[in-house]
Order: sequence, then C-alpha cells, then structure tokens
Amino acid sequence: GCQAGEHAACFAELRRNFINTCPPKLKSLMLLVKHWYRQVVTQYKGGEAAGDAPPPAYALELLTIFAWEQGCGEQKFSLAEGLQTILRLIQQHQSLCIYWTVNYSVQDPAIRAHLLCQLRKARPLVLDPADPTWNVGQGDWKLLAQEAAALGSQVCLQSGDGTLVPPWDVTPALLHQTLAEDLDKFISEFLQPNRHFLTQVKRAVDTICSFLKENCFRNSTIKVLKVVKGGSSAKGTALQGRSDADLVVFLSCFRQFSEQGSHRAEIISEIQAQLEACQQTHSFDVKFEVSKRKNPRVLSFTLTSQTLLDQSVDFDVLPAFDALGQLRSGSRPDPRVYTDLIHSCSNAGEFSTCFTELQRDFITSRPTKLKSLIRLVKYWYQQCNKTIKGKGSLPPQHGLELLTVYAWEQGGQNPQFNLAEGFRTVLELIVQYRQLCVYWTINYSAEDKTIGDFLKMQLRKPRPVILDPADPTGNLGHNARWDLLAKEATVYASALCCVDRDGNPIKPWPVKAAV
Repeated sequence: GCQAGEHAACFAELRRNFINTCPPKLKSLMLLVKHWYRQVVTQYKGGEAAGDAPPPAYALELLTIFAWEQGCGEQKFSLAEGLQTILRLIQQHQSLCIYWTVNYSVQDPAIRAHLLCQLRKARPLVLDPADPTWNVGQGDWKLLAQEAAALGSQVCLQSGDGTLVPPWDVTPALLHQTLAEDLDKFISEFLQPNRHFLTQVKRAVDTICSFLKENCFRNSTIKVLKVVKGGSSAKGTALQGRSDADLVVFLSCFRQFSEQGSHRAEIISEIQAQLEACQQTHSFDVKFEVSKRKNPRVLSFTLTSQTLLDQSVDFDVLPAFDALGQLRSGSRPDPRVYTDLIHSCSNAGEFSTCFTELQRDFITSRPTKLKSLIRLVKYWYQQCNKTIKGKGSLPPQHGLELLTVYAWEQGGQNPQFNLAEGFRTVLELIVQYRQLCVYWTINYSAEDKTIGDFLKMQLRKPRPVILDPADPTGNLGHNARWDLLAKEATVYASALCCVDRDGNPIKPWPVKAAV
C-alpha cells in the first residue's frame, strides 16, 4: 500500500472541482478563514510555537465546506455565524471526523475496508474527498485552537447589542458516518448537555417557580396551586445546544377542562409582569430573557449560558387546570379525571398540559441508557427535519420518544443494551409505520366503561396509532408524513452506525409493530 497522501497530486483535478462547485459566498468564507490561518501560522514559522507543523490550509478549506453543508447550506448566510462555527470546530479538533464519498464509494469492499481502518484511527480525521489515503487533519492544532478561542469573543463576532454571534448547529462528526461501536461516545461528546449548565438551569428554574407561586395574583382570589417543569429538560433527555421545556402554572380559577382558555389575556399579562419582576430582583448564573412580544398567546423566556455560547433552554409558560391534584408517586389518577377529559375534549390532546407530571414521570423513571437512546433518536429526527424541510409535517418528536420506550420494553428491557441494536429497532418500527399501534394502560384502564369504549375507538383508527400514556385523547401518530421519515430510516439502516465491523446490517430486536 501507498503512504498516506503519497499520490495526492494525481487527484488535483478532483480536488479543484470539489472546491469550484462551492457558491461564491462560501468561497468568501474560505478566504476569510485562510487569511486568519496565515496570520496564526506565522507564529509557527517565527519559532514561537513548539511542536509539529500545523495542519495544511486545505484542511481548513474542507472544514469550512463541512461547516456550511451541515449548518447552513444556503447561498446567502451570515459570514460571522459561519466563522464562529469554524472556530468552534477548530476548538473541538480532537473529535473531528470528516469525510465525503462524492468520489469514492463505500460499496466497493477494498475502499470500504480502507475507510473503516481510517475511521478507527485517532482524531482529528479530515479525509481528502479526492484521495481517501490522505488525512489532511494531521498536524498540531493546539495553537489554532487557542487563537480560535481568542478570536471567538472579538468585536468582529459580536452582534449589534454586544452579544456573541451564535454558531450554526454542527457536530464535529456526523451520525451516519459514525461507527456503531462508537455510538456511546458520540452521545456523550455531542448530544449530552453540559452538566454544569444543567445545574445552573435547575437552580434558576427553582427560583422562578418559587417566585411565581409566591407573587402571582397576590391581590386576587386566584391562587397558583403548583408550577411544574415539563419537556425534555425535565425528563432528562435534553440535547446539547438549544433545547425546549415547559413551565406549567396550575391555577385555582380553572375548575374544569373547558375553563382552561378563559381569562387567558389577563392571566398571561400577570405572569409576564411577575417574570419581569423576578428578572429584575434576582441574580442568576444564566442569562434570563423574557420574550417581549405584544399580546402573546404563549408566554416564553430563555435561559442561556454565560460561558457556553450555544447552550440555552427555551421555556413556554402555560396556564393549566389542575386535573390531577396532589398525585402520589406511583399511584394511578382517579378514573373520573379521564372520563371528564373524554367528555370535555373536542381536539386530540388539547388538554395535554394538564398531564405534564405524568408525561415527565413516564420518561424520568427509565434507565440512563434508554434516555441516551432517546437522545440519539431525537438527534436523528432533527437531522431528518433539516433534510425534509418544506416537504411536509413530520410526526411530533414526543411520538418518537414513546416509540423508543416501546422498542426497549418489547425488546427485553435490558438496562445495559447495545445502542446500535436499539437505534436499529426504532428505525425498523418507523419503516413499519403503517402497522404501528402502541399504547400503555399505566395511567388509565379499560376497566372503566367510558374509558374502555374511548380506547377501543382510538385503537380502531387508521395506523399509525401512538397513544400518549398520560392522555388517551392524544394520538401522536396521526396526520403526519411518516412516509418521509420512513425513507430516511431506510437510508440510515445501511449507514455505518447501523452495520457491524464486517459491514453486515445490525439486527434489530424482535419487536412487533403493534402491542
């Protein structure tokens, strides 16, 4: 075999064509990155930096193309956001795994074996798209990383209000190019949120919840009965970067489901005023911003890390009827809660906020590794959303969470399962979406006639059916483009993350598409 990149000159034409197909603004970003690179490299040449030579400028060109392809892909984009993304990737150089198969295919056994060998080598790995033997990422990245961190906070990367321009949402490696054996590492490095930031968010949310409970409607007969945190942040399945959560404010003025929409404007106005008062009177470890929209139907605020540029949680504040009351842990709600819900509900899942605690507890009680699989499935779903954008409405993310739990429960419930097998099983269930019928009776039972009749009606509906285990009116499989998601699942089933060392597809667990 040849030495790495020994015959790179033979592929100059392919290399040139790869760069030439880039849009003009992307080439401008490349020029900007190369200009910065040359300034940094003079420090090496001046003898100020010890160690190996830096990676070649070509590595930075490829990194720029990768950042743009994965984070933007638009002809028009913010140069500052693009540069910030590249600087962030340079700081994560020890995790870089970048390659293209535009010129060579993994279908050829010899190329596939070589590529797998390359992928098992130490990072950073940036393979030349023209020559798979040449890892252009080799070299000393330390000074580049130091200078990238310094430039990332300069005026050229600040917006008009002085805040730093956010990077695009790009991981240093792609899921479909990650080896099945490396999925645990992929999740821990790129998907799990920063623990320190999560602690800061929890502290801030506890303060905000207490403040709202003590101060909202002080001169009114309305009382805040409880404030409950929901969403991925509360379930322990939030992704690194920007995530969503809910704060559900249960109020005494709502005595039944149908009253939940009444006095909405006054209630939201009061909660907004108290959120702003909390913002003024308390100091937080995180940046606390209340949405300034006029006459909002939904009240929202954001908690952002002061030190980690791309870490934030967007909260929606939702007033709700306290249907469950003070529910003891592990106990099932009174059946009358669900009979009232069935009689009151005219739209599927319209009162799901009332059951936030049950939705949260259904996931929080699960093993850590299952939550990791949920993160992986959610990340995959978000990548699909980027690809499918504009073609139709995908199923709700919560439906994919429930499908993941179902796959694990029916697949053996091993707390230390193989992640690739679990992921492969969820993909297989998505492909079989026309047969999906998934539900639980952990919170509601068919023993009550009203509930039983309603469940039978729900389960007779066209597939896919995925009933919310907290709210039987919520069918998370209905009216969505499962066909688009199934196409993506079929493609991923043969990706590196779903095949073994010999290139054979990893077998899914023996799980039926219907309970």
